[in-house]
Amino acid sequence: MNVWIAIGVTALGCYVVKLVGLLVPAGVLERPLVRRLAALLPVALLAALTAQQAFADGRVLVLDAKAAGLAAAAVALMVRAPFLLVVAAAVVVTAGVRAMTG
Repeated sequence: MNVWIAIGVTALGCYVVKLVGLLVPAGVLERPLVRRLAALLPVALLAALTAQQAFADGRVLVLDAKAAGLAAAAVALMVRAPFLLVVAAAVVVTAGVRAMTG
């Protein structure tokens, strides 16, 4: 398959998805279920991507320094720390675990 065909098909698919979104009647978008799904779906997808990147290596479950950093960030979030402190805690814990484990 030619790469340009794949690029063209992908571009056309993106255009069709955008067009379908514009053609949906406003009444459908105002339904409570649709609004709730639109609010929660991005969060769920981001959480799934974060979990996959933090705990997986191919098809293998991995608990390493990244998982420790993510746990530190979760604890910092639970105590309502500022965002920069959350990131700093994750970085420091991840670096510390990597330094201790070699």
